[in-house]
Formats: sequence, C-alpha cells, structure tokens
Amino acid sequence: MTLVLLLSGAGTAVADETPAPTPENAVAAEAADAGFQADNPGWPNATDHTQEAYPVDAEFTARWTRADAMQIQRISDPDAASGESSLPEQYTMPEIDNGFPTTSEDVWVWDTWTLTDDAANQLSYNGWEVIFALVADRHAGYTFDDRHTHARLGYFYRKAGTETSSSAGSAASNGEWIYGGHVFPDGATGAIFEDQAFTAQTEWSGSARLMDDNKIRLFYTSVAFYEGSDSDYGGGDDGGTGKPYDPRIVQSEGRIYADDQGVWFTGFRDQHELLVPDGHYYQSRIQNPNVNFRDPFTFRDQNNPADTTDYMVFEGNTAYVREPEYVEAAAAAGQNTELATCTAEDLGYDEGDPQAETVDEVNALGGRYQLANVGLARATNKAMTQWEYLPPLLSGNCVNDQTERPQIYFQDGKYYLFTISHRETYASGMMGPEGVYGFVGNGLRSDYEPLNDSTGIALGNPINLNFNPGKPYAPDWNQSPYTYQSYSHYVMPGGLVESFIDSIGGNHDATPVRGGSLAPTVRILISGSTSSVDRTYGDGGLGGFGHIPANLSRSNGGDVRPARLR
Repeated sequence: MTLVLLLSGAGTAVADETPAPTPENAVAAEAADAGFQADNPGWPNATDHTQEAYPVDAEFTARWTRADAMQIQRISDPDAASGESSLPEQYTMPEIDNGFPTTSEDVWVWDTWTLTDDAANQLSYNGWEVIFALVADRHAGYTFDDRHTHARLGYFYRKAGTETSSSAGSAASNGEWIYGGHVFPDGATGAIFEDQAFTAQTEWSGSARLMDDNKIRLFYTSVAFYEGSDSDYGGGDDGGTGKPYDPRIVQSEGRIYADDQGVWFTGFRDQHELLVPDGHYYQSRIQNPNVNFRDPFTFRDQNNPADTTDYMVFEGNTAYVREPEYVEAAAAAGQNTELATCTAEDLGYDEGDPQAETVDEVNALGGRYQLANVGLARATNKAMTQWEYLPPLLSGNCVNDQTERPQIYFQDGKYYLFTISHRETYASGMMGPEGVYGFVGNGLRSDYEPLNDSTGIALGNPINLNFNPGKPYAPDWNQSPYTYQSYSHYVMPGGLVESFIDSIGGNHDATPVRGGSLAPTVRILISGSTSSVDRTYGDGGLGGFGHIPANLSRSNGGDVRPARLR
C-alpha cells in the first residue's frame, strides 16, 4: 500500500490510501471491473460444485480441481513455527505418542478393512469381530519400506464387544486382536497371470462381503512384478526396461467358521479376475508403466433401495498416455492415444480470477503427470464375477496422482466419497496432508463438493505446509514429528476411522519410530458439507489402538462345518 499526501481545499495534508499502480493491482482491478469477486483476497476462489446428482451411467465425472486444492494452503497458518502443524485443529488427527503396542510380533500390519454387508455395516460372526489386513513377515530380512512387494492378505479376530484404550501408551492393549494367518493358500493369487515368470507377486487392498450363511466374497488387488518393472514399489533393477508391473482386481470366494476357540476359513483357492484397466476410462500399464489401479470396495446404493446393483469403487488413473513413446503401443491395443495434459476444467478457476494459474503454466510444471481418479464399476451377474466399467466418479487430474482406498459412505440421504492420499503424490504447486479426503453429493454420481470449505480435508496428519515434508524414514528437520504418524484410514459406521501407524518422530531426534501396527481409532463428526474431529472421543480424541467394532452381528452358518484345519 502506498500512502500519498494530497492537499485539501484548505491546504491541509490528508492521506490517500489508494493502492500503488502495480501490475498485480492492475490485474485485480481489471478482474473487479469484469465482475469477479474474491472470496478470500490473495487466494483463488474454489470451484463451484453443485452436488447435483446424475444418472449412474452418465458421462459425467466430478473434478477435484487445482482451485479446490489451493484452499488447503489458504487455511494453512503461514506463521506456524518449525515442528508445529499449520492445519486447523478441527481437521487434524490428534498426535500419537511414539510408544505404542505392537499389533503382532510376527507381521507388520498396514491397510486394514472389515467383514461387511452390502451397506458397509461391520459384522461380527458367531461372537467374533474379524478384520483383514495387508501383512508382511517382520523377520524375513527386508525392511518395513520394502513390505509392499511381499504383502499378503492376513486376518485377525477378537471377541465381539472388546473395548480398549490408548491412554496407557506402549502398555496399552493391541486391541486384543489375534492373528489368524494368511487368507489365501500359498500360490493361489498368482494363478491368474498368463506370464508366470514374475519376480514377485503380491496381494494388495480390497474389501470383504459376507453373503448368505457363511459365504465370503473377498475382493482384492493381485499384482505381478517382473524383472525391470518400474513402479512405486520396485520389482526390478534395470531402470524400468522390463515388463511393466501388472495390477488386477480379483474376487475369491470362501467360507468362514467360528467356535469358542477362534475363527478360520476354507476355500479362497479359485480366483476370478474381474477388472484390468481398459485404456479408455482408466489408464493402462501400456499407457503408463507406473499406473495406479487397485483397492476395490463393493456396496449397494443405500439411498436408493430400488437399485439392487452391486457397485465397486476403486483407485484408478485417467486414461491418458504418459509419454510419446507409449503412443504406438496404446494405438495397437485400441486404447486412447491422447498424451496427458491439463485442461482449464482440471484447473477449475473462475473467469477473471487474478490468482489463477494458466494451463500452460501447470503443464510446464509437470502437473499433467498427476492423473488420479476414483473409478466405478457395476456387477453384471449375481455371482459378482463379471463387471462392467462406468465413467469415473471423480478425477484429480493435475492435482494428485493417487486416490487410494476409496469408499462410499451414506448419511442423511447424502453420498460421501472418502479416499486417502499422500503428501508426496500432489502435483507441483499443490500441498496437503497425509490422510482422508472427503467429497459430498446428492447421488452416487454427483458434482461432488470437497468437504470443509472446499479443502477436501476430512482427517489429516499434523503437517507444516511451510516446510518440506521429507519422507517417513527421514522427515524434514522443520516438519511436525507427526506428519507421517498414520495412514490408510478407513471410515467406519458412526464416523469412526481406523488406520495404521507409519512413522512418528525423527525430525529433531534422528531416527523415527516406525509402525506396522494398528493406530488408535478416532471419530469424525459429519454434517452436510462439513466434518470435524471429535476431540471428546477417547483420550483427547484418540480411542483404543485398533478399535474396530462391529455394529451388527451374524451367527448363522457356523453350526455345520468341516473339521477345523489346524
């Protein structure tokens, strides 16, 4: 602001606070003349989302835009000191002490989900609560950060109604979960791959549905890595010149049994391949060897009982070709050959917004490489072994590259789309915490509005956006020690949220404490287009470690069973 002294008619000096004629002020004045009004001066306006519902098979995809994601930085405190979080407390997960109980001495535990029905109710079975999780052998010689290529689906069980607390720290209960072992017989999940020459084959996240009697349909991601596979999780050593890694969405059927001694399964030998990326809606490994495609979550539309369709949401990428050298192969496969690019719709800025980026600027920054979307498919047979793709529900093009473990949550006639994402997967110029992002609409396919003043943050780890984040194994010195405290959050009935502990501390005290165990459960209060962390829940907002309670019980199907397999 320039202070100019003018002489009044009486010859007295008076102050004129007219802004100095800078280029920025000129742009703002021009925008104002064009009718643009800034909601928050100095920041771009968020994209206007109507929450309007569309037919489920309509060619409409909601956009999580750069204008939306900019609101995260807008609410961040620019004066937050080194080591402090810069995010508002109401959106931030309470801090977890680095003394915590180990869920299992045998395996690391991370992505975790529950036994559910078609409404995502969490079911106990014959008096036992059951969870499924990605697990890896703690004693096999590889590191915690190498666990992804060694992941197996394991299961845990505990007596229904178990209540635990986090207040005792490392002396607290681990949730009283009992490790039951691997779900699938050895070698079963690799059978779907035509090329059996993989160097590693692994099982990634999904969901579990309890059907009639004691039948379970388990949906998951089977992944094959080949020598030279170039992916986020390795799999080769020749710089990515080999065969791309191969993720596929698969279903397997088994039976659950339980007696007073515990829980076990039979079956899960036959694998039904459901979906591979089509290269039309969902980017394929031909279009991008680093494609993200995983995490099936199945459900029925609880706000529309007349619709008995089984739906699935999953993590995908928008089907652009990443680099020119992949165009020929995409064309030969009959897939989309358009090179990845950002559009004005992906940016989402209001016309005349002086804070808006241009498409050319964002593409030059490399924003075109971040192509996250939340996919949608529907079953076409009763056995749920055949599925067809529908257009994505949400795209985060030029904002983020990963929308992991998506799920649909029903409340008060609204549809809530929750997903998780990392700080490091944001596009250049974008920032956000590790944690849960939420969107709300009036139908399964909607113009989804990001929660909480368009930020989308439903539950973020403490982070200081004024400083570099570092990595879980080496946080930046200035960062909050809780930036990577938990991840892979899953929203449960009643707004409860479970996750696993990743990395705590390490910024000022050398090596962080690594996790691989279940984190304390927290609760978010959801209302309309807002949510907040319930700090009255548990101990200052932290419930019990691994508190994953069933809200419904089932007891049928357990009386007649084969001899228990020891």
